[in-house]
Amino acid sequence: MSGDELLRVLATLANPHRLRILAALSDEREYVSRLARELGISRPLLQVHLRKLEAAGLVTAQAELSEDGKAMKYYTVNPFRIELTPQEIAAAVRTLTMPDDKKGAE
Repeated sequence: MSGDELLRVLATLANPHRLRILAALSDEREYVSRLARELGISRPLLQVHLRKLEAAGLVTAQAELSEDGKAMKYYTVNPFRIELTPQEIAAAVRTLTMPDDKKGAE
């Protein structure tokens, strides 16, 4: 994992709602409305967090039609493993994209 990817994943995981979402999806896929009820949060808030989890590559969405023709969006956790050792961090740091400090000095 590159340094930028590691930062994106760690920043995404540094939110209690997102950790709860991953925990709820760890055993089975779920659609948005049911997941929102299960977690006790609004659908719009849930969708914000699901988009961030999806952008970080931690979950995948799939749209399906229900028996009555209603569109339902299901989410599934993607398998992942993050090992944070000093050596892994050192390797990731070597690939970080750093902001250009010279622009601020002008």
